[in-house]
Amino acid sequence: MEKPQVRELRFEVTGLSCAGCVGRAERALAAVNGVHTASVNLATRKAHVIGLADISVSEFRVALAKAGYPAAETTVDLRITGLTCASCVGRVERALQAVDGVISADVNLAQEQAHVTYVSETLTLERLIRASATAGYLAKPVDGTGTDSRQIEMQEELQSLGRRVLIAAALTLPVFVIEMGGHVVPALHHWVAQIVGTSNSHILQFLLTTLVLFGPGLRFYRQGIPALLRGAPDMNALVAMGTMAAYGFSVVSTFVPSVLPAGTANVYYEAAAVIVTLILLGRWLEARAKGRTGAAIRALVGLQPKTALVVVGQAVEERPVTELSVGDRLRARPGERIAVDGVVLTGRSYVDESMITGEPVPVGKSDADMLSAGTINGSAVLDYRATHVGADTLLAQIVRMVEQAQGAKLPVQALVNRITLWFVPAVMVVAALTVFVWLVFGPVPALPYALVAGVSVLIIACPCAMGLATPTSIMVGIGRAAQMGVLFRKGDALQRLQETRVVALDKTGTLTEGHPVLTELRCTDGFDRAELLRLMAAAEVQSEHPIGRAIMAAAGDDIPVATNVEAIPGYGLRARIADQQVLIGATRLMQREGISSQLFEKEAERLAAQGATTLFAAVDGKLAGLVAVTDPVKSSSRVAVRAMRAQGLKVAMLTGDGSATAQAVADDLGIDIVEANCLPGDKVTALEALQRNHGRLAFVGDGINDAPALAAADVGIAIGTGTDVAIETADIVLVSGDLHGVVKAITVSRATLRNIRQNLGWAFGYNILLVPVAAGLLVPFGGPLLSPGLAAGAMALSSVFVITNALRLRRLRSDLDLSEADLKIRGARQLEEVQP
Repeated sequence: MEKPQVRELRFEVTGLSCAGCVGRAERALAAVNGVHTASVNLATRKAHVIGLADISVSEFRVALAKAGYPAAETTVDLRITGLTCASCVGRVERALQAVDGVISADVNLAQEQAHVTYVSETLTLERLIRASATAGYLAKPVDGTGTDSRQIEMQEELQSLGRRVLIAAALTLPVFVIEMGGHVVPALHHWVAQIVGTSNSHILQFLLTTLVLFGPGLRFYRQGIPALLRGAPDMNALVAMGTMAAYGFSVVSTFVPSVLPAGTANVYYEAAAVIVTLILLGRWLEARAKGRTGAAIRALVGLQPKTALVVVGQAVEERPVTELSVGDRLRARPGERIAVDGVVLTGRSYVDESMITGEPVPVGKSDADMLSAGTINGSAVLDYRATHVGADTLLAQIVRMVEQAQGAKLPVQALVNRITLWFVPAVMVVAALTVFVWLVFGPVPALPYALVAGVSVLIIACPCAMGLATPTSIMVGIGRAAQMGVLFRKGDALQRLQETRVVALDKTGTLTEGHPVLTELRCTDGFDRAELLRLMAAAEVQSEHPIGRAIMAAAGDDIPVATNVEAIPGYGLRARIADQQVLIGATRLMQREGISSQLFEKEAERLAAQGATTLFAAVDGKLAGLVAVTDPVKSSSRVAVRAMRAQGLKVAMLTGDGSATAQAVADDLGIDIVEANCLPGDKVTALEALQRNHGRLAFVGDGINDAPALAAADVGIAIGTGTDVAIETADIVLVSGDLHGVVKAITVSRATLRNIRQNLGWAFGYNILLVPVAAGLLVPFGGPLLSPGLAAGAMALSSVFVITNALRLRRLRSDLDLSEADLKIRGARQLEEVQP
């Protein structure tokens, strides 16, 4: 009896923290059917498994995930060559996903790139490359040089296509003039017959067409015929079959016409030559348009300067940016770009940050202010210390984020992929049926009609447009958003955002500045304002509360020392300054201590109704004064909320503030729904209630306490000036730090999805309408039989139309630029578009 084959696997396990974890992970692996031995090393975090050869890596992955110790994952990007249509995308994805250990594989036709995730250490890059090559598409890792090298490759491809188009056109023109010109101008036909001779004319067309097909057009046969032989036909296979049918029939008609039925020995060299030339022209136009879809990301990459001025002692020397290190002292002269992220050491200047934030107004920078790579210094010299260099700069992170989001697939793309998977085989069946119907029911001689109709069906079908409809719009839309200061961390957030009905906003740091300031100070008789403020600031020195910091900021530097400071939870605090006893707190603290606050109670109610937080102060048992602290509303919030409501959205505010303060802010800004007294956990509960009552929602926040809400929302939007935790949890990041970015994100989302719907409508409508026309559906009703040349032209222009339509997103403006009336009209129309 043959001994079963055994395989040995090693891979990394995550989540291990103790021997108990190791034991549970080992038991989970050992429980997989066919495993002989399984061991896990806590120090190296590696699992070593021996078992039957037919056990797939996915079984181990599922077992570890259920046990709570997921296998480590690795991602890699591959450049795929030879992709021409959506059918190619599906085949490469299936080939990569079939490799044992691969978790997911997504191929983007517009980027010509595959994003593969696999269980770490279970396979090699060579296996992935080999799998793609077996499917007929060469692959190589995306190199670290990034967009520049890709741009060079695209330029080379564009130049190569341009040369092929010129050669093909030069060779095709005489064939087209000789054959088609004779039909249009009878005198030309007679002249060719008399001077050149019909037989010689056919031989000349044969020679020129052969040069076109097996010169510039050879790429179609090199890729299409192997795909056909593998049983996986693609766009190249359709072109190869169509042109070879026309060319082969013409060759037979030229050299052995006797084998054909009488009256059918016609030549169609011009059809084969024109098809190749027009499709090459379409590919060239498509390549030019594709090059512009990545313009936004290339513009971002081009922002970082190649060199920087480094201050060494008293000297200044120029160095490549790649040689800079954290801690280097750098200098930015007027008009120069900031080389890397840093903090200002000396100098005062204004910096243009519009290329990153999308905001046109320069920002003042002085000591201790942060600088971002790629921004432009104003009219003064700035010396700064490098804090992040290379791939760690904000600009580099933005580029990575945008590239990853551009490669995402929206849910709508899954349906397109399923359809296009069978599209090319279906077209071949339709072409075969077309030929059969014409041969049986067509006029005599039927063979030429059947050939023309069959070739036209093969050529006019365009899976390219279907495959490009979604990814090109995503690439351009997300790139345009980045230019506007909106970063989509997850590409599918594009689709989810345009489906939202409610935008829920955190208050502190999102609607407001997040830095409370002292706005009112009232004193009773016998107390000096400046002295009372100093006493209160002294009591608040040890406080971390924002209100305490606002009081200290207003008092200045001359603050006495307090002793015996005592925090009274829920009430306020008590402190002794010199020989005076100071109390600071709410009304209930005064009541507890038997101090009447009636003198200022109405004033406190009025200030609270305006959104201020009020506190009373007492000195030596007597009411001394009333202070009001306000967190100012950002200047951008009011305009942004108005724009969101005009877009047809409801706006909600979630805050931990009291009801009176929260309602005052909401009334001031025109917010529809208010949820006050919200703890971090309460925000999630409030969001769930809003989702039940109103549908999909987006939540905007900036703090650590907003992270749960950002994760719970359908779309989480983080203010880019907030905490890293909030940013990492969010689907979208607003670099500019204000709510204008929310309006911009919604504008981009709706415009991009509308653009995708237009592209898909065109791509599917084109094929549904023109394939029957090419088959001759209009002929029985007196209509024309479409020529293969016109079919090739229509097919070539279909893909160009889709990409050109996507490129319109580069000119997208924010809804903030529109009038309120225009916003309301647009908002109503866009909400109708996404109604289920």
